[in-house]
This record gives sequence, C-alpha cells and structure tokens, in this order.
Amino acid sequence: KHGKTHQGTFDLSYLALIPNLSIAAPRDENELQHLLYTAVNSGQAMAIRYPRGPGLGVPLDTILHKIPMGKWEVMREGRDVAILAVGVTVAPALEAAHELAASGIKAAVVNARFVKPLDVELITSLVHRIPRLVTVEENTLSGGFGSSVARLLQDLGLGKIPAKIIGIPDEFVEQGSQAALRARYGLDAKGIARQVLSMFPGNKASERSAREGEIKPVR
Repeated sequence: KHGKTHQGTFDLSYLALIPNLSIAAPRDENELQHLLYTAVNSGQAMAIRYPRGPGLGVPLDTILHKIPMGKWEVMREGRDVAILAVGVTVAPALEAAHELAASGIKAAVVNARFVKPLDVELITSLVHRIPRLVTVEENTLSGGFGSSVARLLQDLGLGKIPAKIIGIPDEFVEQGSQAALRARYGLDAKGIARQVLSMFPGNKASERSAREGEIKPVR
C-alpha cells in the first residue's frame, strides 16, 4: 500500500507536457519488454509507465521486436461502444466487455499502449463506425489520456460523439490495496462495465447498475 502522496496518479498528465517525449504504458509484462526494446532502439526520448507489484503471469517472448510508435492494438471487436484502455486497465476492460455482452452490448476494446502520440488513424476509424467512446486510465482525469483524446476529437471535428472518461477524480487517493482502490474508483471490471452501461439508459442492466454504483470508502 502507498499513502496519499505516493499513488502515482499524475505522471501521465505531467509527462504529456514535455515536448518530443513519447509515453507508453504496457498492458502486461510481455508487452513491457517489447516497449523497452522499442525505446532503446527508437533514438528518441520515451517514458514507459507501469505499476508496482507482480505482472499478470503471461508467457514472455524470447525474441523482442519494435512496436510501431503511436500504434495501438485492437483486442476485441464491437459495434456499440469502443473502450480505449491504457496499461493495466486493458485486462479489466476486456472482462468488462465480456460482462457487457451479457446485456446485449458489443464493446470493442483497444490497447491504447501509446498515450503520446495518439493513434489518430485508429481513433478516426473507430469514431466513424462505433457510436460511443470510453477511455480508461489509472491517472487523474485532469490532463490525462482521456483529456488528450477529447482534445483530438475536437480538433478533428468529431467532438459530438457521446464519450466518457474513466479515471481518478481531482483528489489525492487515500491509502488502500490496489484492488480496493480500483473498485472504489470504478477501474475494475465491474466498475468499467457499470460506467459503460450508463451510456445505454434504456438498458435494464444499466438501471440496476446505476443503483449499485455509488463510490464507497475503502475498508
């Protein structure tokens, strides 16, 4: 557990202010090693953001390769909503998509492994064929990944798409286990699914989820 001043919820925001600095966040330990290889061989400044603690236990590739700079990865196809997830939020976003499918909602999930630069080509493609957009990040909402995506959509003239930014509110995060804090701020699978459901007000599961969705203190 970390205290209020050591939760690491601001780094994507302040790093994004640095010119010519690329920012990446791997979804697991295997992608981390490929991003490290990419950074070493890129010839440019690059920050890689990953959490403390153990990985997910995925197999590690023995041959490393460069990941194209600024290119994301579509993990799951869908037609009703696109979830752009950063770093360790990819796994719960995929779980949330599975839960949403039980309510008849087909969610696309994207591994937004580069926070800067954004994958403009993929975002544009998604917005033109999927009517709702959600971003998920373990970072403050102020100046984070979701804010960058929202600004890009405005610049592209696509700002009217219904969108939701899921992240940490403008406050210091209290002490607690990672699991408890993710549940508190809606960053676990259940919380992500609940917030996506709120974009579908006619759905019965959405109404039930809204009643259960109040933020509660960490125990």
